[in-house]
Amino acid sequence: MKGRLAPHPGLAGGPVYLDYNATTPVDPRVAEAMLPYLTDFFGNPSSSHSYGAEPRAALERARRNVAALIGARPHEVVFTASGSEADLLAVRGAVVASGRPRSHVITQVTEHPAVLETCRSLERLHGARVTVLPVDGNGLVDPAALGAALTEETVLVSVMAANNETGALQPIADLADLAHRYGALFHCDAAQAVGKIAVDVQALGVDLLTVVGHKMYAPKGAAALYVRDGVKLEPVVYGGGQERGLRAGTENVALAVALGTAAQIAADELADGAAARIAALRDDLHERLAAGLPGRVHLNGPQKRRLPNTLNVSIDSALGHELLAAAPQIAASTGSACHSGTHTPSPVLTAMGLEAARALGALRLSLGRWSTPADIETAATALIKAAAAR
Repeated sequence: MKGRLAPHPGLAGGPVYLDYNATTPVDPRVAEAMLPYLTDFFGNPSSSHSYGAEPRAALERARRNVAALIGARPHEVVFTASGSEADLLAVRGAVVASGRPRSHVITQVTEHPAVLETCRSLERLHGARVTVLPVDGNGLVDPAALGAALTEETVLVSVMAANNETGALQPIADLADLAHRYGALFHCDAAQAVGKIAVDVQALGVDLLTVVGHKMYAPKGAAALYVRDGVKLEPVVYGGGQERGLRAGTENVALAVALGTAAQIAADELADGAAARIAALRDDLHERLAAGLPGRVHLNGPQKRRLPNTLNVSIDSALGHELLAAAPQIAASTGSACHSGTHTPSPVLTAMGLEAARALGALRLSLGRWSTPADIETAATALIKAAAAR
């Protein structure tokens, strides 16, 4: 990154934050950019008078910024209120728009619940047939398994770009190519990937792709769906025709501006090598834990094919939630944030074949824009001390 970021006000004086995969702090530059659209520029972007002009222009600037980050064209970006809504629009939208009475949908077992539960609803409400592919010990889908599952009835394949717990990066381009050979659409939930690594919808060959603001330093409630030209979807909200008629309702201009600004900053930082900086901190944390707890630290997920910010490890003879309770100096997760309140083995880790004891000993340590070498030293020292007592 160019220069050094000032400390984030929301992190000052608190525990070391290692839960960036759950949510990111809002970048102060993002907050500053969106503020005028909560105060001065309050007009409806659909209004033809002067009060609508600047909100309308801001909305389109934001759309261009999001499109530029993922290699899309601006009119292919549809703003939504969350990643879950974007997933719903993509998955349900594609199946219902197909008009097939017995649609076939394929996903995979470690997919985000937003996709898995939408698929189950399609089975229940629309008579769809759903195939859930397994993953290997690294959490990756075998393209051969997808090839074997595809049929002429397959309408959609939905596979995430990066897993939120292990950071495992799926072979999206290969999977999308297979889906297209059978005439199926391909949707990718890229919530965890966009902004952390380069994501290009053209290179990946996807038809639909989910972008989530609060995973890339924008506020919660800001998200988008890339919809390739020519792809037909059933709307998720009916009404006045906003967002290409796919998501009616007056647009939240401030949140769209926030997402667009976050996208622009992410593009700049990726170009400046931010991913390599964060990966180096992640690897330093892993090395410190392994050195301090010899033979007890085990990496969950792939060594190489993963997000640069994500470290998922299990520590022998320790439970993840007990370690975090004993190390209040850090804020992290034992699995996906959606399940952090329960102490059952992570479905992601068990799907990868991990034994219950190892899965229960897991920690998800995810770094981000404000992570520093001092944070890594503090976190490693606290976790080693907590684990050594067990």
